[in-house]
Amino acid sequence: MKQALFIDRDGTILVEPADEQIDSFDKFQFVPGVIRNLNFIRTKLDFEFVMVSNQDGLGTASYPEADFWPTHNLMLNTLKGEGVTFDDILIDRSFPAENLPTRKPGTGMLTKYMTGEYDLANSYVIGDRETDKQLAVNLGCKYLILGDNVQSWDEITEILFAGERTASVRRTTKETDIDISLNLDGTGQCDIQTGLGFFDHMLEQIGKHGSIDLRIHVKGDLNVDEHHTIEDTGIALGECIYKALGDKRGIERYGYTLPMDDCLCQVALDFGGRAWLVWDAEFKRERVGDMPTEMFLHFFKSFSDAARMNLNIKAEGDNEHHKIEGIFKALARSIKMAVKRDIYKFQLPSSKGVL
Repeated sequence: MKQALFIDRDGTILVEPADEQIDSFDKFQFVPGVIRNLNFIRTKLDFEFVMVSNQDGLGTASYPEADFWPTHNLMLNTLKGEGVTFDDILIDRSFPAENLPTRKPGTGMLTKYMTGEYDLANSYVIGDRETDKQLAVNLGCKYLILGDNVQSWDEITEILFAGERTASVRRTTKETDIDISLNLDGTGQCDIQTGLGFFDHMLEQIGKHGSIDLRIHVKGDLNVDEHHTIEDTGIALGECIYKALGDKRGIERYGYTLPMDDCLCQVALDFGGRAWLVWDAEFKRERVGDMPTEMFLHFFKSFSDAARMNLNIKAEGDNEHHKIEGIFKALARSIKMAVKRDIYKFQLPSSKGVL
């Protein structure tokens, strides 16, 4: 089945001015990175390009009855010169704007794409507004919205070419029930509930500083002690990251040293497929918050084993809270560095050819 990209125009291909009207050449400006990335998508992938716009700009505000739209044609000709053409161009020309089924998020202009010939579930709406997101919902598509779930055309292209790196793991034993989902290419949104306040705070550092959307819900036998909850969360989180990484093509693979007040924390890692933990950190207190300090080592051992990563951790300093928080933050930055992908060098980072 065919797949399509339903691409908005103003704000997505061209920068949209404050008055929302690109009706003169001095307002004409491409969104950064759009031409290079549209060319990459067009030449490397099999999506049909469909432009879908509500806007009355690009000359139509000045000439609503005219077929000649000066800046619109300039845009198309510029893109064509860079190897980017559209299979279909659908622009709602009602003027002034009216609440018609042809206007996004209505699907009136897109009925021919809803007859079963297109794989809409694996097609995308690319835009910059809530109406674009709602259009995707109405079509049954996925969506990539600038300023929302993606921040640039580089991100859009990476997802389309290399796939979304999301994963979920449900781990249930007689001692714990753990539900984890994550997006390695997120924005750091976290929903973490383990029953241990300090542990929640540490896990949140992984999401926030690693730009990972992270949801962790844990029901553990805290009436016994904290051991099973912390250990099993480490196992499930490691499994989830391993699953999200997929075949690891294009990743940097290696990852960070950072100071936190009196402490210096170093976390180096390798997603090379061989689990190993080196731990060089000592704690004088029995607990930090409601988390036993003896469980820090145990968490990272469980985590590194399940993620099949080599993890080397070192921390020095006097404040125990700062020390462990610095370790979690350094871990997050190391993960962010190591999972970064380069779609222009989309190879396994290994001389063996397998990770």
